[in-house]
Amino acid sequence: MKKNIISMEHVSFCYKGAKKGLLSDVSLQVKEGEVLLLCGSSGSGKTTLIRMMNGLIPHYYPGEMTGEVRVKDYDIRTTPLYELAGVVGTVFQNPRSQFFAVDTDEEIVFGPENIGLDPEEIKRRERDVTEEFHLQKLLGRSLFALSGGEKQKIACAGVSALLPDIILLDEPSSNLDLRSIQKLRCVIEKWKRQGKTIVICEHRLWYLKGLLDRVIYMEKGKMTKQWKGDVFYTLSGEKIRDLMLRPLELNPEWMDPKGENVQGAFGKEKREGGKYIHFKNYFFTYKRHPYLFWKKRPGGMEGKSLQLNIPDLSIPVGSVVGVVGPNGTGKSTFLRCVCGLERDCRGEIEAYGNTYRGRRRMGLSYLVMQDVNHQLFTDSVASEVMLSMKEKDEGCCEHILSNLGLLEYKKKHPMALSGGQKQRVAIASALAAKAKLLLFDEPTSGLDFAHMVKVGNLLEKIAKEGRTVLVSTHDPELIAMCCDYVLSIENGQVSSLKKVENKLQWKQ
Repeated sequence: MKKNIISMEHVSFCYKGAKKGLLSDVSLQVKEGEVLLLCGSSGSGKTTLIRMMNGLIPHYYPGEMTGEVRVKDYDIRTTPLYELAGVVGTVFQNPRSQFFAVDTDEEIVFGPENIGLDPEEIKRRERDVTEEFHLQKLLGRSLFALSGGEKQKIACAGVSALLPDIILLDEPSSNLDLRSIQKLRCVIEKWKRQGKTIVICEHRLWYLKGLLDRVIYMEKGKMTKQWKGDVFYTLSGEKIRDLMLRPLELNPEWMDPKGENVQGAFGKEKREGGKYIHFKNYFFTYKRHPYLFWKKRPGGMEGKSLQLNIPDLSIPVGSVVGVVGPNGTGKSTFLRCVCGLERDCRGEIEAYGNTYRGRRRMGLSYLVMQDVNHQLFTDSVASEVMLSMKEKDEGCCEHILSNLGLLEYKKKHPMALSGGQKQRVAIASALAAKAKLLLFDEPTSGLDFAHMVKVGNLLEKIAKEGRTVLVSTHDPELIAMCCDYVLSIENGQVSSLKKVENKLQWKQ
């Protein structure tokens, strides 16, 4: 009979500075080789449990802790973090928070080097994980030049190279495209065959079917329900919605929504006769080119280093446009170029009878980044939202926070929130800015079902007010619910622009 490898007995925890505890009298045993899913709404305590299992609580995150946590016979309270490195491996929701190197090769081998393995063994492990995660195209690259999904792959590889007995995954699919999620599933399957103990915090549920031994549902810091893995996936859609969880099955139509391809349909005559936003000459590469006017002549570069090649694109004003495509294909780059963050991109926007170039694009648009930690500056949620307002309006601020389920946190420091809550704060700031063109880079990554629906409803509401939304996303549920068009980008170019028919109604 397999023994317990993780044991928690009557554990409660309150973060330093918080008024009330996040975990309350939790007892949990995880057996060797078990694959366990922790699910539930954002802020229910899932990530806090993960932090206890890897020792970040209490050694990194201070607070008041009671009860006992043991991991493979180590007492978490008295065991230094470095002693747990070869026992517990963690992939965080934001992979940048766990990187120590600046390029992919060094990051993959950082863990084995840090625990003093033989150089030949380090090289062998590097070869193994490179093949296991299909990382050949990512080797030798700067971590700062990778997409969110590519960073997630490197983080998984770095953890796998340590060969830990226990692997903890905190929202591992949040930044991955559908193809990469399937690859992640294959990796988890391999870890399971190797006898690894795996604990997963996740909102996306469909890709884990057939892998889970047990599912625990968390609510307000307590484990309120649990099922065997196969039983969980027999729950009805109505029951899953009552639990505010994402769907257990992925509808193929959500991945490739039906609708006509209207790329090129919004020509000059139609644009002049209606209300359209026209994006012109969006050429960009992360590698500087020796030609002085390379941005004007993309064809002469044979596509060797060009990251973005969108000479002409028009979308209707007042629409929600989902921007989709594989990881690293140019979606985030396009959004950054549109709002003027990439200074070497000289693209322009024609809208509302004006032409916007350079810094003027910033006055027209507002970008919510994929890593929202880059744009949280103040010491309270309310201050963060009002920072985006031309004139401070506390009533408007509270209305926005209420719509996003953040009103109770208005006086809390943004950096003390969960990943999903931070994401909603950044969205609230975007709404407060009242820009005519709103850009969202993976706004629902790490969000539970209830808050994903709220975000989708808000995007629709913004569009009805006459503003235009570009939303880069890997969430097919979000596309099916709120997008009017789907813009597909592959290898930095527009492959199609589809009008979506028959949007799903997931209202709350």
